[in-house]
Order: sequence, then structure tokens, then C-alpha cells
Amino acid sequence: MEKFGPVIRNAAEILHGGDYNPDQWLETPEIIDRDFELMEKSGCNTFSVGIFSWTALEPAPGKYRFEWLDRIMDRMAEHKFHVILATPSGAKPAWLATAHPEVCRVDENGLRQPYSWRHNHCWSSPVYRAKVREINSKLAKRYANHPALAGWHISNEYSGSCYCNLCLDRFRSWLRERYGTLENLNRAWWNAFWSHIHTDWAEITPWGCSECNTLDWKRFTTFQCCDFMKFEVDALRAYTPDIPVTTNMMGFFDGLDYWRVAEVCDFISDDVYPGWGIEPDVRKILSECAMRHDMHRAMKDGRPFLIMESAPSATNWMPGHRLKRPNQHKLEELCAIGHGADGTLYFQWRKSRGNLEKFHGAVVDHVGTENTRVFRDVAELGALYRKCGGICGSAYPVQAAVVWDWECLWALQVSQGPGSQEQKKYTETVQTFYRALWTKNLPMDVIESLSDFSKYRLLICPMMMMLKPGVAERLKAFVAAGGTLVMSYLSGYEDRDANCFLGGWPGDGLMELFGIWNEEMGGIPAFDRQSIIWEGREFEVVDYAERIHLRGAEPLAACTVDPLYAGEPAVTVNRFGEGKAYYIAVRTKEDFLAEFLGKLAAEAGIEPVIPADNPGISASLRRNGEEEYLFLFNYTPEEREVRLPEGSFTVLADGSVRSGVLTLAPFGSEILKK
Repeated sequence: MEKFGPVIRNAAEILHGGDYNPDQWLETPEIIDRDFELMEKSGCNTFSVGIFSWTALEPAPGKYRFEWLDRIMDRMAEHKFHVILATPSGAKPAWLATAHPEVCRVDENGLRQPYSWRHNHCWSSPVYRAKVREINSKLAKRYANHPALAGWHISNEYSGSCYCNLCLDRFRSWLRERYGTLENLNRAWWNAFWSHIHTDWAEITPWGCSECNTLDWKRFTTFQCCDFMKFEVDALRAYTPDIPVTTNMMGFFDGLDYWRVAEVCDFISDDVYPGWGIEPDVRKILSECAMRHDMHRAMKDGRPFLIMESAPSATNWMPGHRLKRPNQHKLEELCAIGHGADGTLYFQWRKSRGNLEKFHGAVVDHVGTENTRVFRDVAELGALYRKCGGICGSAYPVQAAVVWDWECLWALQVSQGPGSQEQKKYTETVQTFYRALWTKNLPMDVIESLSDFSKYRLLICPMMMMLKPGVAERLKAFVAAGGTLVMSYLSGYEDRDANCFLGGWPGDGLMELFGIWNEEMGGIPAFDRQSIIWEGREFEVVDYAERIHLRGAEPLAACTVDPLYAGEPAVTVNRFGEGKAYYIAVRTKEDFLAEFLGKLAAEAGIEPVIPADNPGISASLRRNGEEEYLFLFNYTPEEREVRLPEGSFTVLADGSVRSGVLTLAPFGSEILKK
């Protein structure tokens, strides 16, 4: 398989390090000296620097102080560390907001936000853009040829909307370009409803009654973010055309369509903070981490990505503030490497002494030494990473994909029904479909509906309520060419403008593909009881059940219990061309999905990474030419034995050679080279 190049410049090693904020310690240089000693001891080699350093770099308009950053960059180079240098637009200086309050955002109520927070700049402000270009250009020009500069960290966790007149005018201009005429917009937004027809572009705001109005505002917010990021990158490219750029994503954050943001990035980076203090089921925690990793790897056609932020211990804003138990830190970080990351960094290197993140986990605690449990965990991982150079750039072979799509999420969010938001549970539902196969150690990509389907044997599309233009035809082509497609209830209901298809569901030609007609969708309240019978076994139905009719498909499971549904098909298959299209018309729990999807994967010839009869164990595989690296994860609090695939394996941590069976400690994880 293809071997990929380094994630950042001159880094043919697993990246390990964190967010470093020396500007908080300029008055105590002895602490900075100690940092570099501890960095060596920790096995760290990569640091993101300057994320919130604008005022430290420019304390007054046009008055620059780069000397402290010069010293940090030089010391990084002396230690052969890599620096991912940030543009500081995420937190503007107080002097800028005071002199030019228009750089601050306006909220939904029309009120200008105060300076006090971060990530609250206006996307459109000419003043803010001019100052960002100025500071970015200064940074790029000064450090263009610096040996420590390995990548650019663009701003930080982009998010939010501005409702000032400039942004509203840009929204209207964006709509003009999208629709051309008001007649087209009114038709797409179905504005005859409740007499909401617009007769002038100036009438349009983000707060219209149309569902598509809200949907388009969400799309526009992503456009604003990408446009601003491109603006930032342009200033850097003028001096550093070969330095890769990224911005840190936040998993399944619903405020931006990260597939569009990914188009502006040279490599993908993500901030990962699992719910150790929220979710007691470690299997769910690890599978949700794996799912987001599989998405970020897929965003760049399988290229390795980077964890930009993770917590080496407790996360201060997370409910519970729960400490990681023994082995859980390594489990979390190796899950990322095992699913295609070429590095894991932390927020933060050293705990702040004061302010909002002083209790957030860090490699170096307030005690300031290496004699802590957390530092030892980090150093142990750093020592392991030094033995993993062969993994860098390796591929993650997949033959199956699950679709999780931001616009499908938004369509369900803005839609008044069917059911409440608590009932819809789009993300949780896709995670359940994913987890059903992840538990069986089947490798997957997580893609959007615009991705290339042709590279997969099995394609799973839960709750694809919105069908974007061309998606239905590509689904047909996928199945006709021999693919296996699975689609669920609440799919094929509406087009990209959130208008329902006429002529029957699933629409846009999918009735022909699946050989069914979905007559009506119904909810299953908690006081109702519903189930299906599949292969002689009964499985519970919750939340949703559609009444579907066969139009050429074969029934595989039928509803029971409720007289309205009893005997009607619940799961169907339709042969289409060389492939098969399966439709699941009811929401079941994971037990059915694991059995059903596992059977389809086997029929499609998709092999698990390790035998499925390894309860409590997850596995992933990376391949670098002829070399194979097997990652094993015990997500239980008990010691577990793993039945290995045929052959002998070297355990990278200790160099021992194993075959047959390997024992993993509670929450233990290992990397094995075949």
C-alpha cells in the first residue's frame, strides 16, 4: 500500500509533545530552562507555540516583541524539536478591541460582544483582517527559514457566528451567488409557507422561519470560517509556501462542516477529550475516539493526521474531573496512532499558574518536576514512540465505510420532526452502527455523502434524511458495480433545500434501488412495545418504525407485537445490478446491528483484523509496504488474553516475540510488528 510523507516538515518520527506557552513564564526564565530539561526526559519532540500570544508579540499597535519567541525557536532547534507555530487570531489584544470595537462579534440579539472572551472576532471586519494579515506576515517572514519551523497552526478551534451588518450583508451576497434570483430562493426555501416570500434581498436575515434559511446560515458560517482561514493562510504562503498548515478540529462539533475546513488544510489535526468523567463504558469511549479518527484519516484519502490536543490527565471543564486510571492514557493515545495518526500532542505542556485552565491536565504539574504519575505515563509513551518510526506514513487498509454527514445532522436539527431532538439522536445512531462493526474489529472509514464510494465493498448510511445532488445516482452506481449498501429509517426524505421528495420515499430514485415504498414514519414512545423477528430471534425496536411495502425487495425481518406493524417488513434486501441494497426500517439496539452488519461484512469478504472471538478487545492494523503493525486494546478493567492471528509478532514495547496468545493488562494496549 501507499506510504505517505511526514505530517509536518522534516519529521520522520511519531510526533509527541504539546501546547507550550512560554509567554506566560517570561518573568521566570528559570522555569523555561527547566521546561527544556523536562522535555528531553519526557520523550517529547513537537510543540505548538504562540496560539494565544498576540499581545506578547505586539503589546501595542505596531510595537513588536519577537525576541522572546526568537529565543524559544532557537532553543527548540538546538534540541532538534519541531515547532508548529500558531497564528494568534484566536484571541485578540485588548488594545485592538478598545480602539476598534467593530472587530468584536455581534450576537444574535444585535449586541456587540465585549473584548473579554476568546474566539469572538468578526469574520468580516476589514480592520481585524488587516491586523491579522500584518501579524501573520511578520511571523512568516521572520521564521520562514528557521530550522525549528515544521508547520503552521492556524488560529485555534474556529467556531461561532457574527451577526453584524457586514456579516449579514455577506450572507445575502452568498445567497445571491447560490440562488441567483429571489424567485429561486423563495422556491428553494418554500417561502409560500406562512407568507414568508421575500421581495427584497435586504429582508433576509438568519432568523427567518424557513428551515432552509437556518440550514443556509449554517452553511454560510462554514463558508465564513473557510474564507477567513484562507485569508490567514495566504499571508503565510507568501513567505513559507512549503510549510504545511492545519487548524485544530473538535471531532463531531456541530458548528462547522469540517469536510469543507479540511479542504483548506494540508493535514488534519483534532482535539480529543474523551468523556472519562461522563461515560462509564470504556468500550463506548474508545469506539467514539476510533470513529472520529477514522473520519479524520478519511478526510485526506487515508493520509496520517495529528492529535493536536489531548489531556494527559484530568480535563478541567469535563464534568466529574475524573483522573485517568492506570493504562488509560496509553490506551487513548495508541487508539489514535492505531487508527492512522502520526502523532499525539497534549494540552498542555505545563499547567498555567492562574486563570481558566490552571486545573486542566498537563505534562508538567504545578509541582514542576518529573516525579508525578502523569509525567511518568507521558515519558513511558515517549519511550515507546521512539521505537515506532516504521509506523510513520503507513496506511490503514479499509474496505467498509460509514457515512456521518454534517448537512444530514443539520437537516435533522432544523427539521420540526419527525420526533424531538432527543428522539432523533443522529450522531449517537451513527456511532451505534459504527460500534457494531468496530467491536468485531472490522476496519472502516467514516465519510460524508459526497465522498467517493467506489473504493469500498460495504457502505453504511444511517439516517441519511437529506440527499444532496448526485448522491442517489452514486449510491445506485455503487450497488450496481457489486457493492453492499445498508440504509436505515429516516433516509431519503428530502433534498438539499430541506424540501420533501414527492412520489414516495426513499426519494430521488432510491425506491427503485431498495425495492420498497416507505408509506409512513412513526415514533415508538417508551410506553409502546415493538420488536422484530430476524432469523428466528427477537430484537427490540425503539424510537422509530416505518411502515414499508415491498416493490421488488425481499423481506428479511418482520415487525411483531403492535397490530399496526405486525407482519410488515422491517428489514429488506434488493438485488440491483451486481450488488445488494439493504434497508432497515426500524431503530434497533446494537445487539441486532452487530449480528446483522457482521454477517453482511462477512458475505462481502471483509476480514476482521483479529478473530472476532476476542471479547473485550479492539484491534487495528497499519501497513507500511511489507511491514504490518497490529494494535491491540483491552477496553475492560480485567486482564484479557488475545488470540493472535497466525504468525509471530514482536512487541515493540519490550522486543519480545509472541505467537498464539498475548495477555493484556486491564485497559492495556500494545503495538506488535508482524
